Amino acid sequence: MGNQVIVLGAGIVGVCCALELQRRGMSVTLVDRQDPGLETSLGNAGVIARSSLMPFNHPGLWAQLPRLLKNDTVQFRYKLNYLARNLGWAARFLLSARPSVFRQTVEALDGLIRLSAPEHLRLLDAAGAAHRLRDTGWIFLYRSEQGWNSGELSRKTFARYQVPTQVLAPAELAELEPALAPIFHRALWIQGSYSVDDPHEVVAAYAALFRRSGGAFKRMTASAIRRDGQRWIVQGTQASESLEADRLVVALGPWSKALLKTTGIDLPMAFERGYHMHYSGVEGASLTRPVYDTGGGYVLSPMARGLRLTTGVDLDACEAPARPLQLELAEARAREAFPLDRRLDPEAWLGRRPTLPDSRPMIGEAPRHPGLWLALGHQHIGFSTAPGTARVLGELMCDGAAARHEAFRPSRYL
Repeated sequence: MGNQVIVLGAGIVGVCCALELQRRGMSVTLVDRQDPGLETSLGNAGVIARSSLMPFNHPGLWAQLPRLLKNDTVQFRYKLNYLARNLGWAARFLLSARPSVFRQTVEALDGLIRLSAPEHLRLLDAAGAAHRLRDTGWIFLYRSEQGWNSGELSRKTFARYQVPTQVLAPAELAELEPALAPIFHRALWIQGSYSVDDPHEVVAAYAALFRRSGGAFKRMTASAIRRDGQRWIVQGTQASESLEADRLVVALGPWSKALLKTTGIDLPMAFERGYHMHYSGVEGASLTRPVYDTGGGYVLSPMARGLRLTTGVDLDACEAPARPLQLELAEARAREAFPLDRRLDPEAWLGRRPTLPDSRPMIGEAPRHPGLWLALGHQHIGFSTAPGTARVLGELMCDGAAARHEAFRPSRYL
């Protein structure tokens, strides 16, 4: 294979992959329909945390299923006709909650996050964005003893993988975050973790570093891909638009599914959509780190633009219209816990989290498609795992390190 690479997708995963391949001496062109960081990477909670090793489909999901399927919780909602069309994905997702698969997933995600955190620190410094970083961790909030008990598997998993935590009594929580209402029975402070005050600006800074280092960025909407001899061709929406390179990396997140169909690959991917809104605090009330209200079903993060409220899962088609009811429900619960003031955005932001059945990303070369590489399917934790994904991709592409990264191999589904 030659030295020219196209990376499709300028979110956090694509930009990190472009930087890593550039660092390894490749000539890289980064391609997206928008400027870097303006799609899924725009709207997350900004957390870089070891606790993200815990997938949504864990063994405790079976006990929660009857409640979730009522389709009236803040944490999880679904469009019935979408779920009916994707019963195969749903069955695989539930089967991946088996203890054996769960343990494999936790092990794999833990390794990926451990790779990512130091790489984030290096990139933030090199990109001149270190001022956006906080090292204060984040806090899980529990409204009742029952809620606390339901988190036992998570706490045991954190302990097993040496994720540093501290249990907080109400008085200790009030000392750390005095603006929170005294409605929480207990809390868990996830330490040794980071957050940023603007995920989009971080991605933009990484992309600027890529360009300063000689990388090329092109605005183009990829409509199809195909192999022509030893080269990969990316066709744009305009007939005159096309690019070609020796190798192609698809890191388009939720839009990877539709694009890969044009070359005969059917990804088992579903879309856990989510919303966010920024708020001011009443009389300047603020937080010093993100908090996750486990009973309320939302995360509240201090951002440069205000307090960002991010919601749980809305399972629906990638391009389906927004359904902001989930945000309204989450806002009502958040107002019980924190003195939110007015909304600061004209409308709710909607993002799509691309989820594979085992909650692990695909990283590696696509079977039977030499030169086509995949870095996709990071569900809720792309920001925590992107630099590690890039490092794995670079090792696979340049060093042939397949045995070390079996958990992410595309051939487990393709």
